[in-house]
Amino acid sequence: MNNTFRLTSLICLLISIQGVIAQSVPTPAPPQEEPIILKNATIHDGKGKVIQGDVLLLNGKIEEVGTVTQTFKRSQTIDCSGKHIYPGLIAPNTDLGLVEVEAVRSTRDVSETGEINPNIRALVAYNTDSRVTPTVKSNGILLAQIVPDGGLISGRSSVVSLDAWNWEDAAYQADEGVHIRWPNLNFRDNPNGPPLDKQKETAEKQLNQMEDALNDAKSYQLAKKSGSLKATDLRWEAMIPLLEGKIPAYVHANTEKQIASALDFQHRHGFKMVLVEGADAHLFLQELKERNIPVILRKTHSLPNHEDDAVDLPYHLPALLYEAGVNFCLSGSGNWDQRNLPFLAGTAAAYGLPKEEALAAITSKTAQILGIDSRTGSIEPGKDANLIVSAGDLLDMRTSVVEMAFFQGRNLDLGNRQKDLYQKFGNRPTGN
Repeated sequence: MNNTFRLTSLICLLISIQGVIAQSVPTPAPPQEEPIILKNATIHDGKGKVIQGDVLLLNGKIEEVGTVTQTFKRSQTIDCSGKHIYPGLIAPNTDLGLVEVEAVRSTRDVSETGEINPNIRALVAYNTDSRVTPTVKSNGILLAQIVPDGGLISGRSSVVSLDAWNWEDAAYQADEGVHIRWPNLNFRDNPNGPPLDKQKETAEKQLNQMEDALNDAKSYQLAKKSGSLKATDLRWEAMIPLLEGKIPAYVHANTEKQIASALDFQHRHGFKMVLVEGADAHLFLQELKERNIPVILRKTHSLPNHEDDAVDLPYHLPALLYEAGVNFCLSGSGNWDQRNLPFLAGTAAAYGLPKEEALAAITSKTAQILGIDSRTGSIEPGKDANLIVSAGDLLDMRTSVVEMAFFQGRNLDLGNRQKDLYQKFGNRPTGN
């Protein structure tokens, strides 16, 4: 028995060592040292314009777009004839860098115990050595909004760079919003689940918990302003920027009942709101537009919520929001699936969303909703030099090949483990 135990332990140790050795990821790129001129490209600015011309990157910023007039004693010129330049893509609502292997609990650091945790910061758990991140970055995603999970008020998200040494280095916009996960309000009589009255009781309890949390946070804020605060409570400290309108609440609600309940809650408490997931958002178009509530749609490559919905409704949903004047952006799901983000936009374009609007839904509109549009999301002078160069149409999986990526002017290494394995076995001698 002891020998069997020792052998099993040795095998586990060897597997662990192999996993550690295989954890290598591309080294983060060094700062930009000299001007970079990308010549003769088709430039998609992320805001609807497409032009032929050049882009000058200088000191980590976009300096000129169109025809570069400046000259330098020393610079790097890259001929991009026949290629396309796009803003670096932004993946919102993801656990990228928080989850490595979904089936292995020890590699998941995405949630905290308890229901009310607004003080939790996803940023400090972000793993810059994840093997998943390079596979996403190699498809043009340069920034991600990493989001906590679990409970009713899960914590605060942050926008991070996918090319960084550590979480401090990765932080692009820290603690930019609080995430609220709406209780399930679709009760079903399932013989394998709790009875209907128990489901309703649980939902009512959870709604009351959120109501109490907002009221307690407001009371804490008033006590702090009046100077009568007796002790610091980190939970309510984290809620003050939300109550002051400095950051939004990202409310995760999918079904008609959830969205209706969440909109009523927001109306009563008056905080800035972003609707996340929103599969039934098309049922609230007028209200979302009038109240200026943007939507982060989650993975439109999905089946509809209801049996009587058109099977391709999720593909049409971006176009429906656009036609109604509702601000929105697109997101994938989980972590590794974020690499398919440009193809979600491509499908939206195939189902009625104008092509450049589809690009905006993964670049400039995302930046606007996340509050980082003054720095990134479009190719404009003065913004961070976050852009990608593709040999084909970025939104078409048949032709899209991301050849170069720049983040704040740094020329990124787009290698990853999957590319290494492809090269290894692609070059394998025949007969071996």
